[in-house]
Amino acid sequence: MADVHERLELEQSFPKQRDAPTLKRKKLLSSDYVIKKRQPFGTASKRIKDVFVTNKTNFKAQLKKCEKLLNNGMSEVIIHGLGAAVTRACNLALQLREAHYGGIELDIKTSTVSIIDDFEPLNDNLDYETINRNNSAVHIRAFRKFSVSSLKYHEEQKQ
Repeated sequence: MADVHERLELEQSFPKQRDAPTLKRKKLLSSDYVIKKRQPFGTASKRIKDVFVTNKTNFKAQLKKCEKLLNNGMSEVIIHGLGAAVTRACNLALQLREAHYGGIELDIKTSTVSIIDDFEPLNDNLDYETINRNNSAVHIRAFRKFSVSSLKYHEEQKQ
């Protein structure tokens, strides 16, 4: 067993990681600032086949939008969910697959998205602040196992 002096020498030779200097974030009071959240996904790169799921949008409307895209000749739909909407995006993809009787395959990818919050001061003596934070995201690619046009062609040949 090591005595007190040996333990002190060991502690000095192996500094603790917890004692490393950390950056402390200021407390920003919501009464002093207006919070403006930036869009996490680039709206310029939005494609027709992208569906962004939120907790505020009606679930049936989101399902109908995906159905409409797939029925109008789109070969795939990409469903994006961020933060609390991840479970809702997964449910939407599963409902879509069930509605097509297993004719839809799902390719799921998860990621971490950096989000920027802007704090605009209500008083003139305060400064503008921005805070970067990370949030989990899911991107689900729902695509057909087989082409609908090949099924129509196959049915026409049988008749």
